[in-house]
Amino acid sequence: MTECTSKSMSFSSAGRREVVADFLGSRLTSDPGVLLLREIDQKIGLLDAINAAIPDPHDPRMTVHRQRTMLTQRIFSIALGYEDLNDQQTMRTDAAL
Repeated sequence: MTECTSKSMSFSSAGRREVVADFLGSRLTSDPGVLLLREIDQKIGLLDAINAAIPDPHDPRMTVHRQRTMLTQRIFSIALGYEDLNDQQTMRTDAAL
């Protein structure tokens, strides 16, 4: 007989939202690997190091998105298999992203 688990797994919060993996079937994602990527990045600081190595010539008062945010979006998208930028609009509604 199959035994199902009811245990949940917590990840670091995303802003004000708590991130929990469970089997209750609420908001679903097809890209849960991004949570693991984020946890690893928080431990080793890879995106911070990349951001520090690339000079940002933009005036922060005149920009909407910080360079680090755009780097995170692009690098995580490529890691998840979304090589084209045309996927970004669809990914906005994904629960994990």
